[in-house]
Amino acid sequence: METAVAARPVAVVGAGTMGSGIAQVFAASGRQVLLLDQDEAGLRRGMAAIERSLDRLAKKGTIDARAREETLRRVLGTASNEALVECALAIEAVPERVDLKKSIFRELDRAIPKDAILATNTSSISITELAAATSRAPRVVGMHFMNPVPVMQLVEIVRGLETSDETVRETSDLARALGKTPVVVEDRPGFVSNRVLMPMINEAAYALMEGVAAREAIDTVMKLGMNHPLGPLALADLIGLDVCLDIMEVLHRGFGDDKYRPCPLLRSMVAAGRLGRKSGRGFYEYPAS
Repeated sequence: METAVAARPVAVVGAGTMGSGIAQVFAASGRQVLLLDQDEAGLRRGMAAIERSLDRLAKKGTIDARAREETLRRVLGTASNEALVECALAIEAVPERVDLKKSIFRELDRAIPKDAILATNTSSISITELAAATSRAPRVVGMHFMNPVPVMQLVEIVRGLETSDETVRETSDLARALGKTPVVVEDRPGFVSNRVLMPMINEAAYALMEGVAAREAIDTVMKLGMNHPLGPLALADLIGLDVCLDIMEVLHRGFGDDKYRPCPLLRSMVAAGRLGRKSGRGFYEYPAS
């Protein structure tokens, strides 16, 4: 896989926060990357996000000016699927909507070579269900990066029902080549990361809604008492409250257990457009950048 990926481009579909971060880490490791998005404005924002991220790394001294420029040169933003014909790997990183992801998977299945791996960065949706929309189920796998992608070390490698051992091995090796730590998990709602994390965030929202404590108090308890770097409410703002709600919905449907019922406050905040950092207001308020 290392040779194939080094010789052929990698495609990342979706130029949002996760997609742009994934494109950056592939480019930084020496891969040619096609960053695809049908929204031209979104594509420009994604490319600009990569540049800002590299600027921060350069300012910290993590990378030098040459590495910054070489990484930027390796990322090509495009809206055309025609460029996918040589790709060894395509990673989908669009919003957590199963119908949208299936549509993207069907398009990618037709566009990329038959031997290419088709991966998804989904944080909760069934890999098996997405693979069933393609003609290459053994080559479909979950490759769940954590946010912010350039910083976080974990990648959940999610094995669908039909995913081959070879695909799991190749994808794990690729994650290691990116400097990440792969952990192989089975295809269950929320996998491991969000099956554990999201109920904690949801319960923190319930505690706030029920007046158990103020937002700062809830986060301080988890930071100082449990040694978490961020409290659950601040973390939800970083992830995006809409994303948290989507994942809780998947868990609730997947397990049919009311312990995964999304907090009404979380629903209300998403309905009001209070999505966290990206909207300027969530559980906390954020100045315009």
